[in-house]
Amino acid sequence: MGRFIVRRLMFGVIVLLVISFAVFALFFLLAPGDPAANFVGRGATEQSIQEARERYGLDKPWYQQYGQYVGRLVQGDLGFSFRNREPVRDTLIDRLPVTASLAGGAAVLWLLVGIPIGILAATKPRSLRDRAATFFALGGLSMPTFVVGLLLLYLFFYRLTIAGVDAFPGNGYVALTQDPFEWARHLILPWIALATVYAAQYSRITRGSLLEVLGEDYIRTARAKGLSERRVTYRHGLRSALTPVVTLLGIDLGGLLGGAIVTEAVFGLGGIGQAAIQAVFVGDLPVIFGTVMLAAFFIVISSIVVDILYAVLDSRVRLA
Repeated sequence: MGRFIVRRLMFGVIVLLVISFAVFALFFLLAPGDPAANFVGRGATEQSIQEARERYGLDKPWYQQYGQYVGRLVQGDLGFSFRNREPVRDTLIDRLPVTASLAGGAAVLWLLVGIPIGILAATKPRSLRDRAATFFALGGLSMPTFVVGLLLLYLFFYRLTIAGVDAFPGNGYVALTQDPFEWARHLILPWIALATVYAAQYSRITRGSLLEVLGEDYIRTARAKGLSERRVTYRHGLRSALTPVVTLLGIDLGGLLGGAIVTEAVFGLGGIGQAAIQAVFVGDLPVIFGTVMLAAFFIVISSIVVDILYAVLDSRVRLA
């Protein structure tokens, strides 16, 4: 296990280096115009351009620039936002609790909904509940997150507010440490908006995976031994069937932690995704760099955790 984790960490470092070079080449080497002016963004002054050139060593050869860039990344320095006049790391750290709360709460919700629906559909294929699960999945997958979010805002914020019921806020975020109840109240609609789409996807994956596992030889052997269908399904079948679900969960969570852009924009949450949108609009390249590298870091870490969980869920998997 220890060797496997070390190898996966080394591979993750290589992946991050490749991504960092791709980002560096795209914005440092291939971007048109003066790189220093691009870093400062719109409305740049000569003083700020010179500051960017000195900070990033843009008057040096490209390989020295990249070496300095990687050196700063190793130290946790994601750059400096000349527009916000603060380190990018501080900007993202301030916004990370919002994005983490949104992604974590939505993940819990879509797992609690999607996996049970997939199990019910798989244990009775082609039955009425299987068809109902299929209808739910198709409906959820057919509705983009921003459509679900706008519908929720119209029904549970706008219409209820008109009726004099202030149950769900339309935007904003309250820190968990400040007021747990208000934290949940401000996030319940964003959670539902994200979970509706993802739960549909997870229900279909759980159904397909569990149906395949229930047809394996060892499942038929367990039934032949006289075990109850419930025990066969949940004790023997479900753990193996959850392997693709864990894979998808790692990818989805890693991506969402890098910024749930659409959901944050619809509900006015000041998370990493909204910071990335604002950075694109004003041309704040350091923030864009930092967001890309942070998202890549979360995806690499989540993939390592997923590989370890394989051995926990499926006894046939061995980490070598």
